[in-house]
Amino acid sequence: MTRPALPSAGATAVPAAEPHAALARLLPQFHQVRAQTLALVDGLSEEDCALQSMPDASPAKWHLAHVTWFLEVFALERFEPGFRPFHPAFRMLFNSYYNGVGEKHPRAERGLVSRPGLPTVVTYRAEVEGRLDALARAPGLSAADAAGLAEVVELGIHHEQQHQELLLTDLKHLFSRNPLLPAWREGWPPIPVAAAPAGWFACEGGLDTTGVPGTGFAFDNERPMHRTFVEPFEIARRPVSCGEVIAFIEAGGYRRPECWLSAGWDTVQARGWQAPLYWERDAGGDRQTSGWSTFTLRGPVAVSPDVPAVHLSHYEADAIARWLGARLPTEFEWERIARGYPVEGNLLEAGLCHPAEPMAPSRPGQPAQLFGDVWEWTQSAYLPYPGYCTAAGAIGEYNGKFMSQQLVLRGGSCATPRSHLRATYRNFFPPDARWQFSGARLARDAR
Repeated sequence: MTRPALPSAGATAVPAAEPHAALARLLPQFHQVRAQTLALVDGLSEEDCALQSMPDASPAKWHLAHVTWFLEVFALERFEPGFRPFHPAFRMLFNSYYNGVGEKHPRAERGLVSRPGLPTVVTYRAEVEGRLDALARAPGLSAADAAGLAEVVELGIHHEQQHQELLLTDLKHLFSRNPLLPAWREGWPPIPVAAAPAGWFACEGGLDTTGVPGTGFAFDNERPMHRTFVEPFEIARRPVSCGEVIAFIEAGGYRRPECWLSAGWDTVQARGWQAPLYWERDAGGDRQTSGWSTFTLRGPVAVSPDVPAVHLSHYEADAIARWLGARLPTEFEWERIARGYPVEGNLLEAGLCHPAEPMAPSRPGQPAQLFGDVWEWTQSAYLPYPGYCTAAGAIGEYNGKFMSQQLVLRGGSCATPRSHLRATYRNFFPPDARWQFSGARLARDAR
């Protein structure tokens, strides 16, 4: 069996003198992230975890298995003496898109895999996790293997955090297709709120740097650090609100081709979009509300005009920005603003899994909600940075092969783990994607 090349899409090489210390540092976080993933499916039925609502989504059971497959294939298969797979068929069943690893089950048919059942997948998770833990603590592990294993474990932690958010977005779409509109969690946890004012924040232009330096963990698409130049610009102090989207709808925005990019208008016409995903006209007639309701992971709720708008495609975000006399920021403008701000806000740990009312920024007069609540679409195409090199082997498929026909999003969402984010983080989706927690922040040229 051909073994995949050592992952190098994430962390820089571990110093040769510290490989075992690096593993010891990573193991507590590794176990915490693994436990957090299981907590997300606590209370769900086997049926909840097995169904697939559309080709772009995956069953929760598949997410649980795939992140374990990642560790089995890229860590145990390479470093464990006498490696034996948990089940030979899992190498194909739970491969996502790694052609270098071998065959894979069609993505659109993941919901047809009734077996293995959820208990077997949970057992698979426990066995692979235990074997990896034992391998990391093995006294005979060489320094070279310890360094390589540390890279895989760190990348595996962040890979699993990505799938925590995907699990929730896919589960939300699945529940929205159920006529009972079930809730993933009941009740709304208290979220401290302090109104963030509207308005603009000015930023001087000039020569800058984008991306991360050569130390510390980052995905390969965040490197190498390089020079960028931006003209003076202004960025909105808060994300686009539901109230602004409602005004766009009431002004006939979804029926006005002049607001839309050509491909966006074609998509609106073909799919019959009239509002963001999950929005419905409020049949209750409560005029104290916005007149709209939306489906959330905690069930249907009234749309609050002050909450950041979510589940917008890039086409919708761009059209709303145009209608408001603005534009979307470039990813370089966004990073220039966000650099130096703490990663704080309504993230996965808050437990709401829905955008919250505007929160006052930690620095008065500065932009609010840069992190959390909604991923913010930019106008930047997802392309390699100057000097980018695809990693060797199957792990090189992690990011690089998607650098076409995708747009960059920044900032994280209400379902993103806090420790997963940084100002340089580049998320990416095709422009018509709406089922992710995606929103927008306006920008404009300096006046």
